Amino acid sequence: MTAFSPAAWYAPDAQRNTSWIQRLTADEVASFDAALAHAKATGKSFLKLAQEDFPLSPAARAALDRAIAATQGRWGMCLLKGFPVGKWTEDDTRLACWCMGLHMGVARTQNRASEFLNDVRDIGVAYKTRNGRGYNTNAALDFHTDSSDVVALLCRRAAKSGGESKVVSSIALRDEVRRRRPDLEPVLRQRFYFSYQGAQDPAQPPYYGLSILGNHPDHFAFRTNRKNIVAAQADFDTVPRLTGQQQDALDLLDELLTDPQLCFSMSLEPGDMQLLNNYVTVHSRTHFEDYEEMDRKRHLLRLWLAVPSAQALPDDWAEYFDDVRAGAVRGGLRGAARPEAFAVFEARQAAAMGMPLRAWTPGVPAPASAMAD
Repeated sequence: MTAFSPAAWYAPDAQRNTSWIQRLTADEVASFDAALAHAKATGKSFLKLAQEDFPLSPAARAALDRAIAATQGRWGMCLLKGFPVGKWTEDDTRLACWCMGLHMGVARTQNRASEFLNDVRDIGVAYKTRNGRGYNTNAALDFHTDSSDVVALLCRRAAKSGGESKVVSSIALRDEVRRRRPDLEPVLRQRFYFSYQGAQDPAQPPYYGLSILGNHPDHFAFRTNRKNIVAAQADFDTVPRLTGQQQDALDLLDELLTDPQLCFSMSLEPGDMQLLNNYVTVHSRTHFEDYEEMDRKRHLLRLWLAVPSAQALPDDWAEYFDDVRAGAVRGGLRGAARPEAFAVFEARQAAAMGMPLRAWTPGVPAPASAMAD
């Protein structure tokens, strides 16, 4: 049984105590290099690759295990430094990132195109537009949580300036709400409605509802994305209107999330992999200025992962996550283009990780009785 022990932390805590940072050794780096060469030699497509196609030394595998364990522990985050992206091509880095995910969990699709490994870089699109997604812009992002147990970002290149990652402990955030406006804590446990921003399966409605502050009796869980709440209010007449108290609660979150005592900033350098637990941290990014040259522009690779050590989720989150059992395959955005090959991959990878996987049925989350199994 996994011991879930995330705790509240404040920005000065993360500045002083850097136990959330881990560094690869030379031998571990050599193992990742050798595993990459092996994976390339197989000639397999991403969805046909398995753990044995990216064979790691015990020490290198342990480095990934420690990183995932850190996301489930006190900090809810890990910065794993030292991947040799400077000598890897873009294709090499993409392959290595995907294969590392095979040792950590089950990848989830992330957008309306049902992509399972996303490029985070500015392609000139707008962020705050209907169905806009921030990862393809250079804009400062609203604080939010992603749609998976863990988000992993591997940095290939940093921006010319800006693009700092900002992370807040959502447990500390809850504590500050409780301290400043205790009347608003129960409001955050009410149902809020979020737009899918067009990234849902065609069989799903365009929005979903859940509590921002989860009601699980044993595990803290927090999920927010005000941009998507605002979009649901603007785009769908069938969504209940926000009450005055709900507006006040969202305004308070916005105020607290930028409080320098709560908000910790870090700069991702080439070769860094940042991993965040989406149930106990909230994250953002500052605006960035890029280089003119294409081969110098900011570029990160993003994986959304379901991981076997993840906590149980509140029952009312089943509409969105489908399966709220601890360690189950869940989350992601299905999109409109999931290939059959992804379903085959998902089943094989779930078995390799020892994770339960239930068949997805549109609009039918697993019943509460099944969740308790």
